[in-house]
Amino acid sequence: MPRVPQFTRRTMLSAAAVLAAARVPRAQDVGSRVATLDWALLETLLAIGANVVAATELHQFRQVAIKPDVPDGVADLGLRGTPNFEVLRFARPDLILNSNFYAWADPLMSRIASVESHPIYKPGESPYLLAEQATLAIGERLRRPAARRMVEELAARLDRYKNLFARGDGRPVLPINLGDARHYRVFGSDSMFGEVLKRVGLANAWTGATSYSAMAPMGIETLASMPDAWIVLIPPHPEDAFEALAESAFWKALPAVRENRVLTVGSINPYGALPAASRFADFLAEGFSHVRNG
Repeated sequence: MPRVPQFTRRTMLSAAAVLAAARVPRAQDVGSRVATLDWALLETLLAIGANVVAATELHQFRQVAIKPDVPDGVADLGLRGTPNFEVLRFARPDLILNSNFYAWADPLMSRIASVESHPIYKPGESPYLLAEQATLAIGERLRRPAARRMVEELAARLDRYKNLFARGDGRPVLPINLGDARHYRVFGSDSMFGEVLKRVGLANAWTGATSYSAMAPMGIETLASMPDAWIVLIPPHPEDAFEALAESAFWKALPAVRENRVLTVGSINPYGALPAASRFADFLAEGFSHVRNG
């Protein structure tokens, strides 16, 4: 009579683990499992098709950055300033990409997986060039040829837009984000938006100082000091902020408002990388095209 095997709890758990592993694609099939705390790196990873398994504040990212899409299976680590390291551990990343903004977390995350830093925003340096460098380095690290394609295609598109905008009215552009009906933040030449303006041949109307790419809060009355500029409103902003602003006598009296020199674009990650730059450039081209055709 054949001997009947005895199934202990340990052997049953081991068997379940083997079956679970069989259902999960191997790392080499889908690429290294990558996690990040930084939104600029997150949008870069998603744009090049990396296998992102964990990132921060995904609900808000979907509302602010809009694109690229975040797959449903990506684990949400919670707030960027206080990420959940247990969730990160359970996500089993092979590699964690971080930036100088969250460098404090490197020692903690290095206990979970290898950590690499790719800064996009550093005082006195071009965020566009840093984003290009980060994209190429990450693409090479993860063996994603889409990274180089994104860098090259965006550079070519910005060159085409430069020819398009050369036929415009030559006015400077003021990229702002409303805080409320009385205040805004303005993006300077060292912001990703400012970099795009420069690369497509448009002047930034804001020539003052900034702090990490933007200056806030600015009183809405300061818009009167830049009467020749196009005002480009970049969401997200509080739902009632623009409605209240649009009803004010001051807003209606601004030359840009009276002369229909106000563009409202779609929501963009204000501290994004090349995907944010691409989104802003496309919105500008579409908006100014409609104005010219109108």
